Amino acid sequence: MSLPTDIRPVAASVYFIPVATRMPLKFGSETLTHVTVARVKLTVQDRQGNTAVGWGETPLSVQWVWPSTTLSTQHRLDVMKRFVIDLAKAWAQFDSYGHALEVGHDFIEEMLPVLMAGSVSQISNLESDMQEITQAMPHLAALVCCSPFDLALHDAYGKLHSLPTYQTYNKQFMSCDLASFLEPAQGSDVSFAGLFPSDFLIAKPPAKLKAWHLVGGLDLLSDADRTGSEPDDGYPVTLEQWLERDGLSCLKIKLRGNDAAWDYQRIVAVADLLDRCAERRYAASGCRDDGWLTADFNCTVTDAVYVNAILDHLRDEQPRAYQRLLYVEQPFPYDLEKHRIDVHSVSARKPLFMDESAHDWQLVKLGRSLGWTGVALKTCKTQTGAILSACWAKAHGMTLMVQDLTNPMLAQIPHVLLAAHVGTIMGVETNGMQFYPDASKPEEAVHPGLYRRRDGHVDISTIEGPGFGYRLDEIERELPAPAIEILGG
Repeated sequence: MSLPTDIRPVAASVYFIPVATRMPLKFGSETLTHVTVARVKLTVQDRQGNTAVGWGETPLSVQWVWPSTTLSTQHRLDVMKRFVIDLAKAWAQFDSYGHALEVGHDFIEEMLPVLMAGSVSQISNLESDMQEITQAMPHLAALVCCSPFDLALHDAYGKLHSLPTYQTYNKQFMSCDLASFLEPAQGSDVSFAGLFPSDFLIAKPPAKLKAWHLVGGLDLLSDADRTGSEPDDGYPVTLEQWLERDGLSCLKIKLRGNDAAWDYQRIVAVADLLDRCAERRYAASGCRDDGWLTADFNCTVTDAVYVNAILDHLRDEQPRAYQRLLYVEQPFPYDLEKHRIDVHSVSARKPLFMDESAHDWQLVKLGRSLGWTGVALKTCKTQTGAILSACWAKAHGMTLMVQDLTNPMLAQIPHVLLAAHVGTIMGVETNGMQFYPDASKPEEAVHPGLYRRRDGHVDISTIEGPGFGYRLDEIERELPAPAIEILGG
C-alpha cells in the first residue's frame, strides 16, 4: 500500500572530513590516531514532487570495523571511501518509495549485498612472497559506509513532513507493520502483527542522559602514569582529571581479552579510582553516586572460561567492583554464525551485551539463542537497522544500550537521540569529547550540552525541529569540496 507521505532518494553528495585524535584509542590489537568522517547530503522527493534535504554522518573507523594483520590501515580506508562513492551512486538512483525505514530496509536488503560482492580489494601480501590475494570488505564495514546515507534518509523524511523523525515511526506514516520486517524467536509467543516502532519507543524521552566515559587500553589513570609526552591542550589527560572535570560516574573499560592478569588488574584499578572520586564528591556535596562499570573485550576472547574466571575472581576478591559491573560487552568474535559459542555461563553471572556481532535483528535473534541477554545499538550500523534491532530485542525481553563510535560533529546527534528514544540500561556512551573535542567546536556552539559532559550527563534539550533537529543553519562549519555529487533519475 502506498501513502502520499512516501519518499524516495533522488540525489546524493559525499564529503570526507579528516579528524586527528589528541590521544590514541586502542581497538583490540590496533590503535586509532586519526579517522575520516563521511558526511552525506541526501535529497528525497515525495510522489507529489516535493523535496527535502537530509544529512547523515559516520566516522569510518577502520580499526573497529575491519581489523586486519595483513592490510594497512590506509588501504582499508581507501577501500571504504571508494565504497562510499559507489553507495552515493546507488542511493541516488534507488527507485523505491516508502517511509524512510521501509526504503532503508529495502536498500540494505537488496542493494548492499550486490554492492559488497563487487567491492573486493586486491592486495599484495608481503608475508607470502608478494602473492596477490583477495580480501572482501566485512559486512560491518559495509554497514558503516552505508549508515550516513541511511541517517540522511531518515533526517530528510522528517524534514519533508516538518516533524521530528521519531514522531514518524507509526501507522500514520508507515505502510508496513513490524511483521513485514521481523520474525519472532522460535517457540516464543511474540507477534509483530499490527505493531510499529512507536510501540517500542519512549514517547517522552528525557532531556538529559547519563554519560559513559571510555577508558581505553592506553589511557592514563592518574598523574602517576604520566610520561611527559601527553598533549598540553587544556583538556584532561588522565581518567582522574576527566572524572573530576565532568562529574562522571559511569566508565566503560577496554580490555585485552588475551591477558587475564592485566584485564583483572585494570578493572580493579579503574574501580578503585572511581571509588576515591565518588568519596570526594560525597564529602563535598553529601550526594552519593558510587557509579557503574562495564567491561569491553572487543571480540578478542574465544572461550567463555576466560571471562568467567575474571568475573569469579572479582566476585571473590573484589566484591564491590563486581557489584558495580553493570554488564559485559562483546568478549567473543563478532561472526556469530562462524563462532557459535554458548555464552549462557557468562550471562548467568552478568548481563552480556552484543555489540560488533549485532549487525541486524537476525543476528540478535541468533545471539539470544546462544545466551546473550542484551544488545548494544549503534547508529553507525544504520538507523534503520538500529530501530528494527531495538524493536526485536525489546519484544523478546532483551536489554538495550547505545554505544559510541567516538562520534564527533553531526554524528553525535542521532547517536544520543537513539539512546533517548529506545530506553537503555543506563544512559549513553559518549566519548568524542575525549579523543577529538576540537573537531566539534561549530556544533558545540549550538548544542553545548552534547559535546561537553556536565555532572556526569549530556543534555539533549537543544535538539529541536524537524528531522534529527540538527539546527544545521545555525552551525558555522565550512565543508570541504564534495568527493562526489550525484543527481539520480
